[in-house]
Order: sequence, then C-alpha cells, then structure tokens
Amino acid sequence: MKISLQKIRFRVLAILLLCLSFLPNLFAFSSTSTDPSAPDYTGRKGIHIYVSKLGDNSDGSSWKKAYHTIQAALSAVTDNKGGQIIIIRPDTYVEANLNPAYKGAKGSYNLLIGDFDGHLGSGATGRIVIDASDPQKGFKSYDWWGTIRSTSKGWRPEYTEQTFSSIGWDRWILRNLYTSGGDAGFFWDLTNKSGEGFTVIVDNCIGIGRAFGGGICYPVVRPDEPSIFRRSYFLALDWVGDASAVLVGGWEKTMPEYPHLIMEECTMVSPDNALAMSYASNCARVRAIGCRMIVLNFTQPEMGGKATGIICTQGHKSTGKLHVDLEDCTMAGYSVFTTGEDGKAVSYTTKGKVQAYVQFKQTIPEGFDRINLWPVQLFDSMAIPKP
Repeated sequence: MKISLQKIRFRVLAILLLCLSFLPNLFAFSSTSTDPSAPDYTGRKGIHIYVSKLGDNSDGSSWKKAYHTIQAALSAVTDNKGGQIIIIRPDTYVEANLNPAYKGAKGSYNLLIGDFDGHLGSGATGRIVIDASDPQKGFKSYDWWGTIRSTSKGWRPEYTEQTFSSIGWDRWILRNLYTSGGDAGFFWDLTNKSGEGFTVIVDNCIGIGRAFGGGICYPVVRPDEPSIFRRSYFLALDWVGDASAVLVGGWEKTMPEYPHLIMEECTMVSPDNALAMSYASNCARVRAIGCRMIVLNFTQPEMGGKATGIICTQGHKSTGKLHVDLEDCTMAGYSVFTTGEDGKAVSYTTKGKVQAYVQFKQTIPEGFDRINLWPVQLFDSMAIPKP
C-alpha cells in the first residue's frame, strides 16, 4: 500500500507536535545545576566563607580565620550575584533566626553546607547542629522563634518587632545540617513579601520544631525553579493548630500547574499531620516522590479523640486548596486525608506504588494500596538518620 507524501508529512508533523507538548514539563525541572559545588555548575563562582569555633573569628576566608558563628558568615556574603559557599565545621552552634545578607541568583545559588565527613577540609566528622534552644533553659518554643528568621508585627500584642520576611533565603541551598530547639526547623514564611517568587533547596538535612520540621509559606510558583526538599528528615513535636512535619502555603487563588514544593526521598514524622496546608494558604501544590509519612495519632473518636489526617487540610480558609502528586510513597496514620468537609479541599494523583496503613474503619482513597499489617520497615524509618 502506498502512502502519499502529504500523509507522511502530516504524520511527521503530528509526531513533532506531540514531542513539543512535553517541552514545558521537560524544561520546568531543568537538570542544569545551580549548585556552586556541582561538577556541571556553570554559574558565577563567588567566595568561600568558613565557620569553625577553632578559627580566629577574623574574616572567615579560611579555616584558620573562620568565623565562630553561622550568622557572622551569612552576614559576610558580599552581593546578590550568587555562587558563594559557606562551609561549616561539625559542632553545635547555638543560634536562631538566621538570615543571609543577600539572596542567591538565578542559575547561581548560594550554598550553606556542613562538612560532616571532613572532605571539605575541616578535619572533623559528625553532625552540624544548629540549636535554637535557650542556652540555660532548653527548648525555646513560641511563634517566630526558630532556625530561619521571620516575624509579623502585631500578630499578637506582644509581637512588637518589625515584620521581617525570610525571602532573603531565596535561591539558597542548605546541605548536611541538623536543626532543632525552637518553633520550626527549616521553615520559610515570606510574611510581607508573600506573593513573590521564592526558591530554596534543602538537601540531606534534619529539621525538628514544635510546630514544623520544615515548610514554605506563601510564594508564587516558579515553574522552572521549584523549591526542593531532598533526602531529608522532618519532625514536628506538636499537634495544635496547623502544626505538621511539613507545612506548605501557596499564594495563587487558582491551583498552579507546577508545584510550590517537591519532596524527594524525605521522611515526615508528626503527632498528627505529616503534610499540611497552612490555615492562611490559598492554593498550594506539592509533589512527593519516594517519601515516608508517619503520623502517631491513631485516636479513637468514640473516646473524644480527633485525628486530622496524614495529609491535612483541616481549618482551611475559603480559598484554601491543596493538591498533592504522590509517587511511590508510603504512609501511616488514622486516615490518609482529613475526614469530613475539610477533606474536600484536597485533590491528588498517584503514580507507582502509593501505600497507606490506616485505622481499620477508614477507607482507602482510589489509587492507594492498603497495608493490612503493621509496616515494620516504615516505622523503622522514624529514627533520625545518622550522618
């Protein structure tokens, strides 16, 4: 059978158009590295700044001249052109409300990295702990006190400090760090800069906080620069309000096509919610790949208890909606989503094997596989990983 030249051309054109339809997704998550420590990095190469309690605390230009505090190094970042690297020696740094002098730049992110194995020249191995505790009294927990600086004046009468946004961390990478001792671990609230673009990458870190182990609130999506939490562990210690292992809030009034946050190979542990949408959020979108979500609340409602879901939309405002794309994830808790009317604010997709272990009276949403017996390996992952 002969095929006309016109039909061949038509078919070739159709194939090309089909290929072109995938380009937005292809370029949305470009593999070109923005990490100034990566072999394929082509961005601006800035200065190196060192942090060590063994340094002389002069100018941070070497291990010998290293600053004693992380904040001193963050304040020494020279400009907003990116590509600058802060390297921290293993130790415990009693610091809170950190904020860099400058943002990174598109294609040239700044890097805050702990030298956990000594390969960057610190001569030490172990954890790099950033502890927001009160040095004399221990765990320091109240709103706006944590690893990352942000505050909102007048939120309550006692909050008289000027409103401050954590947007200064835009286009930063944080790696090999352990945070705890305060209200939140790795959590960025844009406050009065909400609605602007914001990107941060958290890699191989541990974030612990009363309210949030980690999270991002109120940016608009950058399709080609999503925030990414990768190979990290997040633990929340409280269940009151919109506390969660990871909290997310979006600014858009309609659901964006691309995620505000991508989580890859992360573990989220919490008394009540592994992933939650902030009470003040509009539309928020999250993509979770190979993640483990563990909620400890298997309460019995008939005894007056209440569980609000592994993935939580409880207490959302009228414009609040959460969309979650799940791929090869495993979770455990009373129910997958918030039960009742509040649960209608969530939408989702599943890909690969998405499994859930829930209370026996709870249904399993379409696309999930029910785990019938106690998930031993999942709960083994609740332990904080070693460096």
